[in-house]
Amino acid sequence: MHHHEKIAFIKFFFTYFFSVAGLILLAGYLYFSQMQAYYLKAEEFSLIEYARHIKMDGNTKEYSKEYRHTFVQVPNQHIDMSNFTIKEHEFSKYLPMNHDLDYLVVYKSKNSFNKELWKLKKLVIFVQIILLLFFASLSYFLAKNALKPLKESIHKLDKFAKDLIHDLNTPLTSINLNMKIIEKIDGIKESKAVFRLKRSVHDISDLHENLTLLLEEETFQMQDIDLCTIVNDISQTYKQIYPNINFQLTCQNFKVKTNNNAIKQILQNIISNACKYNIENGYIKIYTKNRALYIEDSGKGIKKPEKIFNRAYSEEHSSGIGLDIVKRLADAMKISIEVQTPKKGSIFILQFG
Repeated sequence: MHHHEKIAFIKFFFTYFFSVAGLILLAGYLYFSQMQAYYLKAEEFSLIEYARHIKMDGNTKEYSKEYRHTFVQVPNQHIDMSNFTIKEHEFSKYLPMNHDLDYLVVYKSKNSFNKELWKLKKLVIFVQIILLLFFASLSYFLAKNALKPLKESIHKLDKFAKDLIHDLNTPLTSINLNMKIIEKIDGIKESKAVFRLKRSVHDISDLHENLTLLLEEETFQMQDIDLCTIVNDISQTYKQIYPNINFQLTCQNFKVKTNNNAIKQILQNIISNACKYNIENGYIKIYTKNRALYIEDSGKGIKKPEKIFNRAYSEEHSSGIGLDIVKRLADAMKISIEVQTPKKGSIFILQFG
């Protein structure tokens, strides 16, 4: 299952499951509350029955030791007939008498009530657990089935993208070979048109490599590499394309665990942008500090650094696709990216674990 498929599955599963779980827990709570109120009414009624026996014949032998009573006088005080008191260890109720003693007070221990309430609580919890397990299984089944059309569409799209990228490889190789032939022709190789064409071909090649790597995002193989070696190789390439840019490298023996092709593409995209949007005779500084690689340029700067990794955002002539790919590749390899914008230019910081 691909990363995006996992995210879609988890979202569907938890949305459905937690919705149903909330209803189950609410229903259980309401049922328990209703039954608790019913039990309390039954306890009050049992006290009234106990008092009735006392008033009629005083025979309370059939009642357990949980019951007791007493007679009290309550001068100049009216007691509501619906009185029913719930104390820590017992229930009590006042009932009027017809002789000198004003009220009969009956009591009952809460022991049997607490036992019945505990049985009810265990039953409600047990039923809720069974229902939650059932709906968790149902949520899993529904999520898997709901993803089938998505998986089929993604599979078709991936196949189409792979075929398209493969088909582009042949004409792109032909263009590169012909560009090398054109560059050898006297009087043409120094023209601005050829220079612009060379840059455009290089951009198309970069895009081709970006798309190829994105299709391999889920199968990246991590290995220990010397990042400085890759930095030096990429810098040498861009020195030839942008001879007016001053490259300043301070990078030695920086070992990281990452995917070689992916980190190379990340660095190419960042350094390519630093070259494209630099000032005339500007500089690019690349150095390391505290397990982080810094790429600093003297370019035009970034207006909204918090949005540059968004595919839909662009500044000037930048489409945004290159940095969107940078972010996706970095996330796949758990590399943190930070962008700083000093008074001039910008600084990209790649933090490795």
